[in-house]
Amino acid sequence: MSTVEFDKRKYSTDSEYMIQNFKEKKNLEKWQKLLCQSVNVFACFVDCDGTPLTALSGNPDEAARLMKAIDQEQLQNMLTRVCESTLEDQAIEETGYSNLRMAVITARAFGRPVLNWVIFGVLSDDFEEEENDRPGLLGFESMITARAFNRVIDAVSEFSRDLVSSAAHTLNAEAESRRSQYSAKALEANLKRTEALAEIIQLLENDDAIEKLMLRILRTVGSFLDLSTAALCRRTKQRDEIDILSHWCNQKEVWGLEADAAQKKPFFIKDDDKAFILSDSSGLKKEEREELETFGIHALVVIPIMILGKVDMYGVFTEKREDRIWQKEEIKFLADAMKILQSILTRRIQKNSLAGSYACLETILDNVGGAVYVRDFETGNSLFTNRNMRGIFGEELKNGNINKLLEKTIVAEKGIGELFLEDPGKWFEVYYTKMCWVDGRNVMLVALYDETEKKVYQKKLEQQAHTDFLTGLSNRMCCERDLARYVDEAGKKKKKGALLYLDLDDFKHINDGLGHQYGDVLLKAIAHNFQRIKGIENTCYRMGGDEFVIIVAPEHYQELDRIIQEIKDIFMKPWFLKDSDYYCTMSMGVVEFPDNGEVVHELIKKADIAMYESKKAGKNRVSNYTLEIGSLSGRRLDMEKNMREATAKGNQEFEIFFQPIMDIRGEKPKCTGAEALIRWNSTELGFISPAEFIPLAEYLGLINPIGNHILREACKICSYWNQNGYPDYKVNVNLSVIQLLQSDIVEIVESAIHDSGISPCNLTLEVTESLAINDMDRMKGILGRIKELGVRIALDDFGTGYSSLNHIRELPLDVIKVDQSFIRNLEMDVYAKSFVRMIAELAQVIGVNLCVEGVETEGQFYIVSRMNVGLIQGYYFDKPLKREDFEKKYAPDLPKKQKGTKKK
Repeated sequence: MSTVEFDKRKYSTDSEYMIQNFKEKKNLEKWQKLLCQSVNVFACFVDCDGTPLTALSGNPDEAARLMKAIDQEQLQNMLTRVCESTLEDQAIEETGYSNLRMAVITARAFGRPVLNWVIFGVLSDDFEEEENDRPGLLGFESMITARAFNRVIDAVSEFSRDLVSSAAHTLNAEAESRRSQYSAKALEANLKRTEALAEIIQLLENDDAIEKLMLRILRTVGSFLDLSTAALCRRTKQRDEIDILSHWCNQKEVWGLEADAAQKKPFFIKDDDKAFILSDSSGLKKEEREELETFGIHALVVIPIMILGKVDMYGVFTEKREDRIWQKEEIKFLADAMKILQSILTRRIQKNSLAGSYACLETILDNVGGAVYVRDFETGNSLFTNRNMRGIFGEELKNGNINKLLEKTIVAEKGIGELFLEDPGKWFEVYYTKMCWVDGRNVMLVALYDETEKKVYQKKLEQQAHTDFLTGLSNRMCCERDLARYVDEAGKKKKKGALLYLDLDDFKHINDGLGHQYGDVLLKAIAHNFQRIKGIENTCYRMGGDEFVIIVAPEHYQELDRIIQEIKDIFMKPWFLKDSDYYCTMSMGVVEFPDNGEVVHELIKKADIAMYESKKAGKNRVSNYTLEIGSLSGRRLDMEKNMREATAKGNQEFEIFFQPIMDIRGEKPKCTGAEALIRWNSTELGFISPAEFIPLAEYLGLINPIGNHILREACKICSYWNQNGYPDYKVNVNLSVIQLLQSDIVEIVESAIHDSGISPCNLTLEVTESLAINDMDRMKGILGRIKELGVRIALDDFGTGYSSLNHIRELPLDVIKVDQSFIRNLEMDVYAKSFVRMIAELAQVIGVNLCVEGVETEGQFYIVSRMNVGLIQGYYFDKPLKREDFEKKYAPDLPKKQKGTKKK
């Protein structure tokens, strides 16, 4: 396994982190060994980089042989496809050995794959040499049947999803814990900063020598911010020199200047009153960098100090150990500390006047940024409020409710709290400090800092975690949370609610045809329209891709029919994309709660099942969940598993039935060929109707391999008819929308013609009317290239969609097929008769053939035979027949020894 080279993926970091949550890799080895011992397979784990996490488990000698038999490129391609796919989480493929199967399973978290299994199975089923052109692996004791191997893959896939989901929940819990720790650290830092400022404020009334107070302030500031040095300096009268008034150094740091002598003024002492902040020397001139290097300074902050209206001193704070990015809170702290020092100096100048002290204190506290409130600790009387406090809490101060308001947030005599004011809609962090006031009284100083911006940011982050980035709707996580609340509410109040699950029909055609940017525009437009419907404005969710969920809350349940109708109305109109109108319909499943359950995931699953019934019934419709539909969900899972197996085995279970196409333009009707219709005769489930399995094939993305197989087989059979007595017989093959949008569809058709030897003019490809309406330019290009091969093009189901007559002229058509819905009531419906007659005349004018489908009665045949209709299909002549029955009735002259083909 170690020899496989895997591509690096952008989400490898997530992978690594998730693996850590699986405890030890021993557990991975334990799981895979238990799996291999239990069911006789070979398995290992790889991470999202493709790097093996464990060695291949199984019989060592057989595992070594197996490694030599593996096609490394095939394994590489499977891993890349599954990891990058948004639809499939597992892949099973045959190998170069007839009895060796290889599977890749991925489990996703946060929308990305994080854990991958690689599993090999040596099949014990009997393989006959004449039926396989590949050798088999012989001599293996560890073997398993094909059916059991598929069941093992399904079980491992479900186990892996549960395992990774559990790990993802653990990661979310850890992330929440880290956010809580960050908030605690931020609050702790704010508290320490407030304590340091409070310590400096207490120096306002200290009568110690000013030099001593300066040093205490520098020490408090330097220690709190962990600076290298802090100093106070003043310009001399010469203006080009400075005096060092006081300085402080951190442990093991050297000041570097003479404290008692005048120094040459450094470049960072400016002439203005603005602070100078330097985090590194990258933006300085050469001589300035050299000057900093002389002082050994990496980063610094200079704060001018105003005395009596002019700059008199400077606070210089340096970092000598490394470059330092100064934080906004640090700069504000330094500025506040220098303002307090400024007040102390002013107070000293005013000769210790008590009135001057109060004035200075008011000036300081009016400019510290937050709201400050001081009250007597014993009486509770207000002693001081700064400008911000009076501006924000003026009403509470006036009516005497301020103490009552603040006491709600007090945690302790000295601590922190939080306050929300509804009227201005603001949040405040509240800090409490017990201190001695300027007049000697014990007071409680309360500082309130506006943290609204932080709260808004936190709310925004929370909203982003629950919001779909593209559409702005809430996401799956939010949907599950809200649904649980509404279900609980409905149960308690004995009411009902409903869950609507919507999936856009053929949305992939918009993405592939116009580009993902236009698909995104459509999704946003649909989401916007949902939110405009009264009653569900705030309960619309995008589940991912083109799937939406809408919750109809109990209080709006009586309006359920109106809401559903308004949703349907949204999709009745075209969407303007890329300078043109495009139609996009939706299929919806509806489940009511709590009647159909109270478990969130079960309700979503039931709504999804009902939605699939709408898809299966022909799309563009609404289905309500019933017990009958629920009982069929098991059959759907069986069909899905068996369909995957059938396609993996070469599509041999899918058969072709032929319905004759009759030309009625001669004296009597004659067969001109047939339409090839797909049927599924499942080995396990028996015969399954197209109406049941074709929507599932489209839903699973398997319609391309199945449809391409039918195209090849139909060409081979028609070629056989042409070469054995029926040279003019033609075969019509239906192309689904998904098939036609394959990037290599022209090459696929050309290959089918070349390999079968059919004349291109005897192959008619039928495309539906709804296919032609969207992205007309692209359709014309694709159909034009197919037409260049000599193949005929038929427009099927005409009259059921949105086409205009102009579209018929734009497309390179050879045949128009009128939908059988117009024929059903032809004998009594005047509109139907007029419609068929009009299309017949139009077809004659533009030179295309007209084929009418669904003719079942003599009366219907009589009416259409008197119009310009050339071709007819329907039970009036024959239903779809098996090949041998068709040949027996409509090609009796075929060589008898070659009628039919031996089924492999």
